[in-house]
Amino acid sequence: MTEVEPHIYDVCIIGTGISGMSAALFAANRGLSTALIGNSGEIIFASGLLDLLGVHPIGERKTWRDPWAGIAVLKRSTPLHPYARLKKKDILAAFEELLDFLEKSGVPYRRKVKGNSEVPTVLGTPKLTYCVPQTMWHGVEALAGKKPCLLVGIQGLKGFSAYQVAATLNARWPELRSAQISFPGLSQYGEVYAERLARALELGANRNRFAEAVRSCLDGVQFVGFPPILGISNSLEIFTDLQDLIDVPIFEVPGTAPSVPGLRLKEAFEHFLPLSAVRLFSQQNVMKLSPDASGNFILEIGRFSAERAVRSKAVILATGGFIGGGLRADRKQIRETLLGLPVYQPEGRSRWHRKDFFDPRGHPINQSGLEIDDFFRPLDKNGRPAFQTLFAAGSILAHQDWMRMKCGAGLAIASAYAAVSSLLKLISF
Repeated sequence: MTEVEPHIYDVCIIGTGISGMSAALFAANRGLSTALIGNSGEIIFASGLLDLLGVHPIGERKTWRDPWAGIAVLKRSTPLHPYARLKKKDILAAFEELLDFLEKSGVPYRRKVKGNSEVPTVLGTPKLTYCVPQTMWHGVEALAGKKPCLLVGIQGLKGFSAYQVAATLNARWPELRSAQISFPGLSQYGEVYAERLARALELGANRNRFAEAVRSCLDGVQFVGFPPILGISNSLEIFTDLQDLIDVPIFEVPGTAPSVPGLRLKEAFEHFLPLSAVRLFSQQNVMKLSPDASGNFILEIGRFSAERAVRSKAVILATGGFIGGGLRADRKQIRETLLGLPVYQPEGRSRWHRKDFFDPRGHPINQSGLEIDDFFRPLDKNGRPAFQTLFAAGSILAHQDWMRMKCGAGLAIASAYAAVSSLLKLISF
């Protein structure tokens, strides 16, 4: 067997999406020795928006300006949804703690504590969300007030059409118009990528040239919107500097994946979590997870095969659903990939999907995942905790359809908070 490191962590968290990163933050803030293991994670696909709840019931496509009212209805109608096991004060506390961390990490957010905000998106449709990056907040204000606004597209940038966004929103926002410019120093005929543009804007000289190109398009507008390209590691500085140079409030429009705002979150977590004494095993996979004779867990980790092993008193599975690799489907059933835990799923593959691909109710397979107790511990086939010190958080949990309900980040953050709170109640450290 792979040699086991002598140190025993209080908790090992598997997965580096929003739920895994949040769990590591919450654990470290409570003085737990913490290891975080995973690849890049689903976080690089994040738009940067942090949803709480936007739609319920999904079959009726009912949207909620007040996510808390929506959650109250959800708890009554869907008692097995993970939110039904959470108190409002704990969800709020989870968001407060995470947002405080992001503020200190240079990625500040804005929100209306009692309500969702409406944000213009790359599809040209408004989206209800709970927390908005500060670099996008002026878009909320511009949309709400239907202010004269210019959307700036970049020649050669795929996945963002300022013209399409403006045309789609024009009936609701008549004073929204678009312009297309070439990014200074790049060929107007070549394809460019959002991450490259974001890195380029980290140089002050490039910001000056970019602002000059934008200023030539201004004509009585009160706001200017851009693709999400305003830097990665120092986005707030770039946002502030460009706004001063252009002399008009600016904002980013959330774009498609992989996203620059997702990379900002990833870099913030990966840079600042180790400063909180989190041991980060980046770009590593857990090859095997097993309990030992003393009741701890042994995790064999490596890139392609087991290269080392670590021991932990508790484990939080934040491995995600099908995208993250926490669940896998074969021809007959859906499996949990590390421990072979029972997965709640439709009976028989023929019931995984509805006949209509666009059925507003979504597909039953989207509700698949691990069933849990009130301590967020996965259950075995008899309905008892599979292990006393094994917890789960995020999109691997059953009885939720985070994508259609617009609750992905809220589910991830709040369940991570609950898992850490539970292990503190159940384990003596």
